[in-house]
Amino acid sequence: MKYTTLPHTDIKVSKINLGTMTFGQQNTEAEGHAQMDYALERGVNFFDTAEMYSVPAREETYGSTEKVIGSWFKKSGNRDKVVLATKIAGPNPGFGYMRDNLDFSPASIKYAVENSLKRLQTDYIDLYQMHWPERKTNCFGQRAFNGHDDVWEDNFRGVLETFDELIKEGKIKHIGVSNENAWGMMRFLEESKYNNLPRIKTVQNPYSLLNRLFEVGSAEVSKYENVGLLAYSPLAFGVLTGKFLSGESHPNARIKLFPQYTRYSSEQSTQATRLYQEIAHKHGLTLTQMAMGFVLQQPFLTSAIIGATTLEQLKENIDTIDVVLSDEILAEINAVQAIIPDPAP
Repeated sequence: MKYTTLPHTDIKVSKINLGTMTFGQQNTEAEGHAQMDYALERGVNFFDTAEMYSVPAREETYGSTEKVIGSWFKKSGNRDKVVLATKIAGPNPGFGYMRDNLDFSPASIKYAVENSLKRLQTDYIDLYQMHWPERKTNCFGQRAFNGHDDVWEDNFRGVLETFDELIKEGKIKHIGVSNENAWGMMRFLEESKYNNLPRIKTVQNPYSLLNRLFEVGSAEVSKYENVGLLAYSPLAFGVLTGKFLSGESHPNARIKLFPQYTRYSSEQSTQATRLYQEIAHKHGLTLTQMAMGFVLQQPFLTSAIIGATTLEQLKENIDTIDVVLSDEILAEINAVQAIIPDPAP
């Protein structure tokens, strides 16, 4: 395994992060435990979850992933070996069932933290993240800004003040954002700088061969403010394994089980994926190896979040940690990006 540090800390984290949102729905508790055992054996010490998981969000499975992790901590005694990240849900843009009072008010944040701690069977959370912004903005497949009619009022300082209380209480250690844009990142950084409040350490956004929008503005924030990217969907819901190009049905794949998740299903995504697979095969790589290798060698990356439903998939994904792409391969990748830019925003 290769390691980085959580920005502005001395906490060592693996460059591959175990995503867990399938635990409790696509994966049983036993399967989730087996994945965590295997990941830890391979040197993966960074796990990511969220209060809304498993996905898709349903009332009967809300919080199920945190419960699976919590039962593993209790059984294994491995809490001190894991850097644990979880997330609070914001206002619900049609994502399915979640708790009431979906905002980032002090009461909601404290309630969400307390309940995550109970489900996770731990006294503290290493990295606590806001799953998406309260305000209307372009994320989750929305390319253009759509917040012109938003009545949201700026509360960045109040959110950080609440996190400051929780950090002082020892319930969370560090904070991050998710599905956030450059303006939101800079507002959080501004408030922390001028009001001596906790600083965001990471941003968890989509990043893959099919979605490089992080490079447009947020990568500059990452570089100059040292906010590390936790890249989710580096394999684009499995599309960047190439398995959907073969014509086989793959009935247990996420995009087949949950057809409402259409982010990576456009004709342009399929076309780009086919071109990327040709590059990979030309250079003796699988598409999985090339797609993960591309993400893992980005200078703004802190960790790439992988989610697998089988141990075989998990092994293949973790094995990509040693892939290094040549300048020639990167040039060919960029040539495809130039003609089909970011087909899955």
